[in-house]
Amino acid sequence: MSKRFPPLLAASAMGVYLLLVVGATTAVTDAAAACASWPACGNGFELPTAGAGWVAIGHRAVAAVVGVLVLVTGVAAWRARPSRRVAAALVASFLLYPVQSLLGAYVAIGGRETLATVAGTAVTLSAVHLAGGLLVFFGLLAALAWELEDRTGDPDDDPAVGPGGPESAEEPLDPGPRPEIPSWRANPPRRARLTAAAYFRLMKPRLMWLLCLVASAAMALAGGTGLSVPVVAATLAGGALSIGASGTFNHVLERDIDRRMQRTSDRPLAVDLVSVRNAVAFGLLLTAASVGLFAWVNLLAAVLGFVAIVFYSVVYTLVLKPNTVQNTVIGGAAGALPALIGWAAVTGEVGLGGLALAALIFLWTPAHFYNLALAYKDDYERGGFPMMPVVRGETATRRHIVWYFGATLAVAAAMVGLGRLDWLYALAGVTGGAVFLWTIVRLHYERDEAAAFRAFHASNAYLGVVLLAVVVDALAL
Repeated sequence: MSKRFPPLLAASAMGVYLLLVVGATTAVTDAAAACASWPACGNGFELPTAGAGWVAIGHRAVAAVVGVLVLVTGVAAWRARPSRRVAAALVASFLLYPVQSLLGAYVAIGGRETLATVAGTAVTLSAVHLAGGLLVFFGLLAALAWELEDRTGDPDDDPAVGPGGPESAEEPLDPGPRPEIPSWRANPPRRARLTAAAYFRLMKPRLMWLLCLVASAAMALAGGTGLSVPVVAATLAGGALSIGASGTFNHVLERDIDRRMQRTSDRPLAVDLVSVRNAVAFGLLLTAASVGLFAWVNLLAAVLGFVAIVFYSVVYTLVLKPNTVQNTVIGGAAGALPALIGWAAVTGEVGLGGLALAALIFLWTPAHFYNLALAYKDDYERGGFPMMPVVRGETATRRHIVWYFGATLAVAAAMVGLGRLDWLYALAGVTGGAVFLWTIVRLHYERDEAAAFRAFHASNAYLGVVLLAVVVDALAL
């Protein structure tokens, strides 16, 4: 039973999250009104007569199943004899769960009183019920994070890195044979192909699809079916070009460090395939084109687009990345800005929906990128970057991945209340989140490069399916 304890904890946490998301979706769609009795409909023992009623009954049935799962987890915890902090988190969750169930039953039969008004927003029993579910989820997730650390953490995992971060290697890494780059005179067709591929690589195209999907989700949330095709096209094109400009300037500013790192030693400027002067000119051209497209949409989108380029190219690349262990966390703002740009492109302002989506991306970024930092720990240390695994160690990094994973899912659940998101979004979030958490648990046990890459790709898949669900639900496709 001891070996089954962490998987049971993970299953219980995701079970509670399922209840949380389904409960929020039920509240938004007012499905509970079709079955305003307990435990079933009518006089309390009748089957529902409408589809919405079956949704409410399903929510209650799942709550019962998850309750049993939580109870089994408690038995496993008693046998496993976890640490005090794990036990405390579990006790808090176990005590709160039945209270949550009773409160949910009361809300279902019509208990929807307004308890207070905060900043013009009514605080109802239903909101308190959802907040309580979130506390149960975080209690179980905290227990899981600490239990995994107790079981798999290395007490000697102390990099002992000074406050200034790791020392960069004085000598460049020998990357092996350099790629053969013919001169224009010797082989014009091959040189042309290599040069075109190099400029394309400067733009970091692998980042484009996800960040453009972020902007698409924001536009869909903001405009629904009333979106203007020219505005959408200009915004996505401007976004792709801004990512290209940011990536190009990043290549220019990190060209010397790239030569010291194995994963970047073949970049275009590192192998002198593209000159610094030409790369800077290319980046400026992309910046002008990007800001111009955003300006055609509206001024706010142009300002945010320019800020995004400057933030990634200067603030993140020159200030954050080489100087602070929190570079990934603060740098997440660069990935969050496309959400604000997409919202502003449609509405001309920065609204609550755009901010919520930006918060989702901001919190997802550490849970996503820390996996890559684990896989390339030695490379980042060689480059002199104070990444979390280099400065705080791998054990602390894996723990932070769990925390940011939980925060990401919490924001995703809260976004159900934005109005246009429905059951597809709920299903995508729970399914993708479960797969993501499974890879995180495996990362704790396996602790190798393959496991880190598995969690990294799972994080990409999670965000991708969630954003696609946002687009489909918001547009009611």
